[in-house]
Amino acid sequence: MKIEVTRNEKKLTLALKGRLDTTTASKLEETLKGSLEDTTELFMDFLELEYLSSAGLRVLLAASKEMKAKDGTMVVCNVNEDIMEVFTITGFTDILTIQ
Repeated sequence: MKIEVTRNEKKLTLALKGRLDTTTASKLEETLKGSLEDTTELFMDFLELEYLSSAGLRVLLAASKEMKAKDGTMVVCNVNEDIMEVFTITGFTDILTIQ
C-alpha cells in the first residue's frame, strides 16, 4: 500500500493506494501516530484503495476515536462499492463520516 500525505495547516489528507490489510495496516497506523497531534480535520481518500480488511478497520476506528476525543473531524471519501459493502456489513457506516 502507498500513502500520499498532504497537509494544509491543521487539515491532513491521506490518499491510500492498494490494499489496507494485515500486512499494511501498521504502515497506516505509524503514519497516523506521528501526524494527528496538530490535526483537527482528517480526510482519508480511498479513491485508489482496492481492499480493506478487519486490520484496516481497526486502524480507522482508532483514528476516528482519537479525532473525536479532541473535537476534530474525520471523513472517508471516494469509497468504492466493495469497500462500502465492508463498511455497511460491519456497521462502520454508523461510525464513520463517509462522503
